[in-house]
Amino acid sequence: MKLIIVESPTKANTIKKFLGKGYEVLSSFGHIRDLPKNELGVDVENNFEPKYVIPVKSRKAINAIKKEALKSEETILATDEDREGESISWHIQEVLKLKNPNRIVFHEITKEAIKEALEKPRKIDLNLVNAQQARRILDRIVGYKLSPFLWKKIARGLSAGRVQSVAVRLVVEREKEIEFFTPEEYWTIEANLKKLGENEKEFTALLSKKDNKPIEKLEIKSKEEADKILKDLESAEYIVENIDKKETKKNPFAPFTTSTLQQEAWKRFRLPAKATMRIAQELYEKGHITYHRTDSVNLSNQSIISAQKFISDNFGKNYQAGYIRKFKSKGRAQEAHEAIRPTSVFNAPETLKADKRLEKLYELIWKRFLATQMASAVFDSVSADINAEKYTFRATGQTLKFDGFLKVYNIKFEEKEIPQMEKNEKLNLVKINNLQHFTQPPARYTEASLIKVLEENGIGRPSTYAPIISVIQDRNYIAKNDDKRFYPTEIGITVNSVLVEHFPEIVDINFTAKMENELDEIADGKEEWQKICFEFYGPFAENLEKKYIDVSKKGLGEKPTDKICPKCGAPLLERMGRFGSFYACSKFPECKYTESLKEKSLDIKCPKCGNGKITEKRTKRGKIFYGCDQFPKCDFALWDKPVKTENNEIEKCPDCGSPLVEKRKQIKCSSKDCKFIKKVS
Repeated sequence: MKLIIVESPTKANTIKKFLGKGYEVLSSFGHIRDLPKNELGVDVENNFEPKYVIPVKSRKAINAIKKEALKSEETILATDEDREGESISWHIQEVLKLKNPNRIVFHEITKEAIKEALEKPRKIDLNLVNAQQARRILDRIVGYKLSPFLWKKIARGLSAGRVQSVAVRLVVEREKEIEFFTPEEYWTIEANLKKLGENEKEFTALLSKKDNKPIEKLEIKSKEEADKILKDLESAEYIVENIDKKETKKNPFAPFTTSTLQQEAWKRFRLPAKATMRIAQELYEKGHITYHRTDSVNLSNQSIISAQKFISDNFGKNYQAGYIRKFKSKGRAQEAHEAIRPTSVFNAPETLKADKRLEKLYELIWKRFLATQMASAVFDSVSADINAEKYTFRATGQTLKFDGFLKVYNIKFEEKEIPQMEKNEKLNLVKINNLQHFTQPPARYTEASLIKVLEENGIGRPSTYAPIISVIQDRNYIAKNDDKRFYPTEIGITVNSVLVEHFPEIVDINFTAKMENELDEIADGKEEWQKICFEFYGPFAENLEKKYIDVSKKGLGEKPTDKICPKCGAPLLERMGRFGSFYACSKFPECKYTESLKEKSLDIKCPKCGNGKITEKRTKRGKIFYGCDQFPKCDFALWDKPVKTENNEIEKCPDCGSPLVEKRKQIKCSSKDCKFIKKVS
């Protein structure tokens, strides 16, 4: 009897189905050893020797594995193929005292893949183990050493993370960009035109040139300038100057990597990265998809051949790409690894018979993979330049000629028809419009765009994006608004400012990306892990010691007030906590009195109940909003600061009557359905 050890019971059950009676498959239930919870657990004076302990929750699994290992002729380690999986295998080897055990890896849990892996065992790759060990030790050093500094400077219970802190900085800096953004006014001019004759359809052309020179986006800066152009065009004739017809192609996207799957699952289903990875893990462990932690877009030849056959049988040969379409991975992704794809394209989504949660994500993966080997979508595109005195308008149209991969993998595109026109043909002007616009600040990050920017900057790796985003939300450093976009909380902004001031390298994007590259070098056997830890720890420890000497006793999070503690008579201080500011007794810990900050009144009459006043309030997570002080009797609330009239009322939108609010140096209507906007004077 041979024993195979994996890290998940679901994975164990799937593998059991493919093996005969000569094998037993057991699960370690994840990591069986880790650094201790209540101490650093790293001997920084002795070559960064880690102190590993076995958590109580792992003892039952270890005992079961030990018992079975004693009865088995061979123990085979079959954890996941990445650094984390390699590390779990190494810890199992160490705990069970296995001598040079066989290690097998596979990209998918299928009968063929398991059989092939058993025929080609290897030994544990200590370079991968050391890369994971270095990451764990560096993260522990930063978290364990830096968190107490934050307690002293801001508030107890805060924590810092080596990579998470950079993600928080990205969100904070984006918020600053939005806050200090100054909108620029600009105008566009559209002409509604149609061909001569009855029953002809109108179409729109946009002003594009003046005196044959392109008009830039922000060139027309005011209504006066726009009106001058309209005056110039009062007696103009509109004549077709040029027509350009061509066929354009849209190629399918590359198959999914971890990052692109998380991004697309958010865009289509609003699935957080953590939930996407949980579902993908289940799909992988049940044998439905290939390994879900990957940055490779490589596809096996066999999977491509299967896809081509499926396309030909189900859609016809004209839907095949006509050649083997391969994609090139970015950076250092290993071509031996594969993209995320179904283990068999013939297992269509409807055959999965899973719950909707699994089926939805599987269908997305299945369609994305199938589309990679389908023909490009073909569009008929036409553009017409229309002369009007010294101005030129451009009309564009696009219609789908052949759907190709879009038959399977739908993406948004706009079809727009314009009529057949001839050169020098005269057109009728129906009406002309000048339209006011304002430049917009960069958007707050979503799950998708934050993952994208982390990947683009080399922050983290496929297995870490979801945990990074999850942790900084759990710590209340960032939160989501009504539009599901991230904003920094009060405590997040404070923590970031302290780290930027005192530990700039910890939150430096380039420094963190360099560390990730060095971990990759360890995994490739090109660097020693202790050397990387030493090079990081020396300057970090020296700076930390200086900061502890310099830190003021009062701390950033404490401000004196003129309020007195009703419990003991000592002065109250304004302190910072995980969920924002609050009043606390200066005699803490002898006196533990606290109270929440009083709500700040805007002296504006509530438009809903008429009796209350609008006050500045905070959610439990520290986000500011504006609501009636008669809550819960009155539930009137706005996320943005309302505009106040001379009569201490909320100013109403002239277009729809909804409250007006101040937002990003503009006055806007609070109704999402209304487009009213003007600059703050």
